[in-house]
Amino acid sequence: MKETVQYKIFKVINVIILLLVIYVTLFPFLNVVAQSFSGQAEINAGKVNLIPKGFNLTTYQTILHDKTFWTSYRNTIVYTVLGTLIAMVMTTIFAYVLSKKRLMGRKFFTSMAIFTMFFNGGLIPNYILIKNLGWTNTIWAIVIPGAISIFNMLIMKSFFEAMPEELEEAASIDGSSTYGTFIKIILPLSKPILATMVLFYAVGSWNSWFGAFLYLDQSDKFPVTLYLRNLLAGATSGQSAGATSADDLQQIGANIKAVTMVLTVLPILMVYPFVQKYFVSGIMLGSVKQ
Repeated sequence: MKETVQYKIFKVINVIILLLVIYVTLFPFLNVVAQSFSGQAEINAGKVNLIPKGFNLTTYQTILHDKTFWTSYRNTIVYTVLGTLIAMVMTTIFAYVLSKKRLMGRKFFTSMAIFTMFFNGGLIPNYILIKNLGWTNTIWAIVIPGAISIFNMLIMKSFFEAMPEELEEAASIDGSSTYGTFIKIILPLSKPILATMVLFYAVGSWNSWFGAFLYLDQSDKFPVTLYLRNLLAGATSGQSAGATSADDLQQIGANIKAVTMVLTVLPILMVYPFVQKYFVSGIMLGSVKQ
């Protein structure tokens, strides 16, 4: 079929708009990457756009040669993996139970969950609770408080509610138990929402530093975000571990923000392509015969 002139014009305009959207989306990140490899004078003069100016690796060398950095990176990986695993188990079970209309007290439990989205004990009571539980300077102070996000739970609840009831009825007729149906049927059909929630929890856990700042005093247990935060504070205040000269200190202070952002976001960017394939609807197409 021959394309009309109007359709060709539409395609050209569409490509131009999409290219502009891509440029606007990528420019901030590429600018940060360029600044992380640029020199102090060029950064202070505002000359860095998409290409590094006055190329240098001082800040990267300072951070990557610090053993504490790699210890913090290992801690972050452990916190993220364990925290995401606990959060997914708790959230998935809670959401699946609340999605069942036959559950006695379903509205009450749902209302109580939503209530916690708007009201909580506050910072001081939370700190006292963690301290009284003996969780200070332990991994549990990092992974347990954020075990369930009510917002994520409500999203999963809506997803489970939209699943055909015939699936569970057919499984029940075949002799499957409630747990068997949940593990063998519901979860395999929920890969898109599970992958999305894993990404949400993993990103939140990876970027979190405030909880560690409150509950951890031992530097060998710091996550990488708290390590980089302290490094940034040290560079801006004139104290930076690993800086051997005044020039090194000035250079670190100039592009430490860019370097910390690159080092923090890089692992998530590497994980996202493996999760993105599940962000596709229609996985349940044909699972129930009409």
